[in-house]
Amino acid sequence: MTGAARGIGAALVRELKDRGAVHVAALDLSEAVQSVAGADSGYICDVADPVALRSRIEEIEATAGPIDLFCSNAGLLGALGFDNAAGARPEDWQRAWDVNVMAHIHAAAVLVPRMRARGGGYFLQTASAAGLLSQIGSAPYATTKHAAIGFAENLAISHRDDGIKVSVLCPQGVDTDMIRGAENHPATLDGVLSAEAVATAALDGVEAERFLILPHPEVAAYLQAKVADYDRWIGGMAKLQRRFTGARPERRS
Repeated sequence: MTGAARGIGAALVRELKDRGAVHVAALDLSEAVQSVAGADSGYICDVADPVALRSRIEEIEATAGPIDLFCSNAGLLGALGFDNAAGARPEDWQRAWDVNVMAHIHAAAVLVPRMRARGGGYFLQTASAAGLLSQIGSAPYATTKHAAIGFAENLAISHRDDGIKVSVLCPQGVDTDMIRGAENHPATLDGVLSAEAVATAALDGVEAERFLILPHPEVAAYLQAKVADYDRWIGGMAKLQRRFTGARPERRS
């Protein structure tokens, strides 16, 4: 479990243990990971570092046995900004890419050969509804979450016949440090779920072997509307953005 020190990650640790997981290993950049309730072991790890992540995975498998379910949960939101979609600093774009996309890839690079050799395994990858829809005010987050879902799809397709299963978790607002204190954040418009509720939905989805897990049911309808009329959907999202910027629509003659 990555990103396990707090929020959805910590809730997933507890939920896994409650459901009878034999050994739950928690990974996080924070030292708090070493005392997460329900975790049998805790490891400090920057998941954006492929060498460090490989080392931790190998250590866990050497001491606790093969990883049956790998929950790739770490994520990075960043600050909102509406002046320029491409205006974030290059280093902020890179960090979002490294955490929100490459961390999933680094884990799969290590585990796919191992899972294939032993006949299967499971990846639960936390993305976001922003990866299916978008995140107004945060192009780095929306872009990298789209990429994360794209990788999850390819992973599921490429290794279905190897017995490797994939679920991608796509919530909207969750009561975690990522948005706590930002009640006017766009992600909160359809309500904010507890991390525990999201963890329950996630593992229910894994048990049902569903690829797409949507704790907020509204997301399915938004996605259908997007596919049905992309131009109208973009117009609707632009209208939504005006609620946060106070901008008026451009008048055309």
